[in-house]
Amino acid sequence: MEMSEWKGAAGVCINEKNEVLLVLQGPPGEEKKWTVPAGGIEQGESLRECIEREFYEETGLTVKVTDELKVRSGEYENAAVSFDVHYFKVEVTGGEITLQEGDEWISDVAWKSLGELAKLDMAYPDDAKLIESLIQH
Repeated sequence: MEMSEWKGAAGVCINEKNEVLLVLQGPPGEEKKWTVPAGGIEQGESLRECIEREFYEETGLTVKVTDELKVRSGEYENAAVSFDVHYFKVEVTGGEITLQEGDEWISDVAWKSLGELAKLDMAYPDDAKLIESLIQH
């Protein structure tokens, strides 16, 4: 059976108060967890275009990529799917935080401080270390 590959991008956005923008998301009817905005690449777009689009779709903010951070790779358990998520540092260029009406996946979008990160139920707990490394102490 052939392995299929899922490629996506994630955006880490830190504001001038050293807070990071997170979305509270998960499948409808399931417990939601906090994560940086992220999503899968659509045909014909670059990873940078992908995160700029996803960020806008999930948060209402327009951003531009300033830096490539890391790649998180792995395989989904019990599935012939490998994934690569490319993390980018982004900065806000416009827009305002908006919850999309009728989106059953995302229930909140919020700026969170480093102190709050430790208490949040994170979808990928190791993201906290990456975020911490980007915040100027």
